[in-house]
Amino acid sequence: MKSNILNRIASIQEEFNFSGSVLVKEDNNILIELSHGFANRSEQILNSTQTKFGIASGCKLFTAIAICQLVETGELSFDAKLEDCLDELFPYFDKEITIHHLLTHTSGIPDYFDEEVMQDFEELWVKKPMYLIRTLEDFLPLFQDKPMKLKAGERFHYNNAGYILLGLIVERASKLEFSKYIEENIFKKAQMYNSGYFEFDSLPKHTALGYIALPNGKWKTNIYSLPVKGGSDGGAFVTVNDMSNLWDSLIHNQLLDEKHTKMLLTPHVRTGEQNGFYGYGVWIDKNEDGIFKFHIMGYDPGVSFHSAFYPKTSIKTVVCSNKSQGAFDIMSEIEEVISH
Repeated sequence: MKSNILNRIASIQEEFNFSGSVLVKEDNNILIELSHGFANRSEQILNSTQTKFGIASGCKLFTAIAICQLVETGELSFDAKLEDCLDELFPYFDKEITIHHLLTHTSGIPDYFDEEVMQDFEELWVKKPMYLIRTLEDFLPLFQDKPMKLKAGERFHYNNAGYILLGLIVERASKLEFSKYIEENIFKKAQMYNSGYFEFDSLPKHTALGYIALPNGKWKTNIYSLPVKGGSDGGAFVTVNDMSNLWDSLIHNQLLDEKHTKMLLTPHVRTGEQNGFYGYGVWIDKNEDGIFKFHIMGYDPGVSFHSAFYPKTSIKTVVCSNKSQGAFDIMSEIEEVISH
């Protein structure tokens, strides 16, 4: 299996010039651990398994875990109404929107970046510069006064704004800044010692810069393409080993009790993809034998990320890239081997 995976990764790396790190583990046994490309092209600093990569929307899972922790301790309820959880005004939002709706992308609220409408994430920062976005409240003017897109509960519609609201709910319920809550209650408990919500203008060592390819063959970094600091809808940085530790801690009920772990990993809503479902902050694929994988993914300018846990084999895969494409192709090749 190992040599087969390595051969497939090598061919993809050659075709796409993959830049990033890859980890495949079966229980605690490392099958694949490798890195390609540069974390910093200007200084020619190589990527390694110690490199911290942005994972974009991959960290919606962290937000969902935080909400479930607060439900477990009685601070929140999945049926709690949005208007009862936050003091901010959302004049056109449905009064029946619940935390469950927000977790499952079924709230119907408008998104600040609607992937059904917009293609270029950088368009967002023309009127509101990205260097002004440092807190969750800073996102609110981008969507809070817009009309509903759908009726609450009508259907799955992937929504970043909903996870911004969940982050604000975490802050109100815990009385902690969102990133501080995640670092204290998830990263530390899961032994994710190299992960964090870092600001672009003060990145720690061993952090990869994200790179965007330009039509003329040149490149630029993504520091002017994303908010200065990630939040509850995306933007944390992790190492591949930290992400593997997260799966271990989640699956073994070290972040949530068994009841709430099961609730997070329950296929709550169909996504529209064949055999595709969404739990709380996690994508779920089924096959004829039941659940094939739990997985998370993230895409931003200069970021591509995929990670999965396969319950039948206890295999964990993590693919982090500091380019806009590449992680999906690597992940697909790995999955082709481990699923046969």
